[in-house]
Amino acid sequence: MDMKRLMEQAQQMQRKLKKIEQELNETEYVGVSGGSNGVSVKINGMNEVIEANISEELLDKENKEELQDMILLAVNSAVDQAKTERDEKLGAVTQGVSFPGM
Repeated sequence: MDMKRLMEQAQQMQRKLKKIEQELNETEYVGVSGGSNGVSVKINGMNEVIEANISEELLDKENKEELQDMILLAVNSAVDQAKTERDEKLGAVTQGVSFPGM
């Protein structure tokens, strides 16, 4: 196998991975719990919460536990979406080879 060609392929893969990583970091994911009368959380591809919305109906002290559970479900849903897309897109390029830090 030609070492120069192998290095070129590795550099090409690295460029693709960097582009996909940047696109994923800029993608927004929304997790929802409880439908339109519940909680929605928006995160970016770096799993940072950038927006949270809580239905007025849930802002009653009697609903505190329910609200807390809905927030957790919405955040976890958004994070799961981000992880799934990241794994799919990066896996398509790396074909199952894992790279540290990715």
